[in-house]
Amino acid sequence: MKNKLFRFFKSTYSIIIILFIIWMIFFDSNSIIVHNELNHDIGKLNEQKMFYINEINKDNKELDLIQSDTGLEKYAREKLFMKKDNEDIFIIEFDTVSK
Repeated sequence: MKNKLFRFFKSTYSIIIILFIIWMIFFDSNSIIVHNELNHDIGKLNEQKMFYINEINKDNKELDLIQSDTGLEKYAREKLFMKKDNEDIFIIEFDTVSK
């Protein structure tokens, strides 16, 4: 058994096959290492894609709300801190320090 294994590794074809496998795993431009890095990058890009899709959906909902008059007024009051000309705004601050 040991003799057969030694003879196999000693042959020219086996050396070429082993060198080819090592070349394909580590040195080729399409190596396994490069594929793993690319798969990792694809995963990160898919996460970013899902984040941006969710952000687009939120912005579309907000845009639909703003397109109505009452929604526009609500948005201007809450986000942009606007008021009507004949209104006064009172800011009430609460003391958060407990004694």
